Amino acid sequence: MDTLTIVLLAAVALLVLLLVVILLRQGGSSREAEQMRHQLGLALSQQAETVQRVERSLREQEQALSKVVHERLDRTEKATGQIVTDLRERLVRIDEAQKKIGELSTQVVSLQEVLSNKQARGAFGEVQLNDLVSSALPPSAYAFQVTLSSGVRADCLLKLPHPPGPIAVDAKFPLESYRALRAVAPGDTAALQAAQRAFQQAIRKHIGDICEKYVGVPGETAESALMFLPSEAVYAELHANFTALVEESYKARVWIVSPTTMMATLNTVRAVLKDVRMREQAGEIQKTVGLLLDDVKRLDERVDKLKSHFAMTEKDLRDVDISADRITKRGQRILDVDLGEEPTALPKP
Repeated sequence: MDTLTIVLLAAVALLVLLLVVILLRQGGSSREAEQMRHQLGLALSQQAETVQRVERSLREQEQALSKVVHERLDRTEKATGQIVTDLRERLVRIDEAQKKIGELSTQVVSLQEVLSNKQARGAFGEVQLNDLVSSALPPSAYAFQVTLSSGVRADCLLKLPHPPGPIAVDAKFPLESYRALRAVAPGDTAALQAAQRAFQQAIRKHIGDICEKYVGVPGETAESALMFLPSEAVYAELHANFTALVEESYKARVWIVSPTTMMATLNTVRAVLKDVRMREQAGEIQKTVGLLLDDVKRLDERVDKLKSHFAMTEKDLRDVDISADRITKRGQRILDVDLGEEPTALPKP
């Protein structure tokens, strides 16, 4: 029983008590008392019906409210379940992303270790150079880790015909000075100038070493060499802010190339090799055409001989025709001779 029902019952009890007190005070006749009891009974009955209606209404409202609450709870539970499911999926994706980020961080650290070690950095440049060359040229057009007669080893040798001859490619690069240059704090002019001088010295020394080792080795290399930089950033820095170094490399016949320009150079090399092969094949074609002309000449001679044979055969046929004609005419003259006697008929068999 809820609070409202209790309040109504208390009001009814208070009303009954009030009527009883009034009857006791008035002390009237039994008839009046009977009327009062009757009125009290009607009032109690009406009040009870009212209480029942209120209680029934409250029950219906409670049921409706309970239904609405259950429906909302169901919807909330479903929505919460969907949110939890989505949240779990997102957490799984976040975990996968964190794993990938961790792997990428490990790879970046490994790359930094590679680039900070001279031998490993050289291997890194060699691997990138290997991929570029092997994807652009046929295997017969290049060789890796070629030892020259001087004892030095070229990272790659592009086998071009003479001239210009085989071109050596060096895949090492002085990254330390470039990293020091990039690490200078903005506005620190003195540190920037010192880093630029160190970078110039490192690149200039590297150009000189390549020129001394690989350029113009008699009978082995061409009069130029390539310095391969596996970093477009270093290549851009050189051509943007150190044009004097680039000009010095031209004078030393050392051509600085990045992955992009290296691919363009390899395409040019491939075109040169193709042109050489075409020239070689053109010689073979010319030789074959000469032999073919000789065959045509012999065929013409044989046709002339065959024509002469045909002419002799035609003359013999004409002579045979003339002889046959003469024989026919002479036979006809013999048949035309009159011997004076009728020819005797031959007896029948």
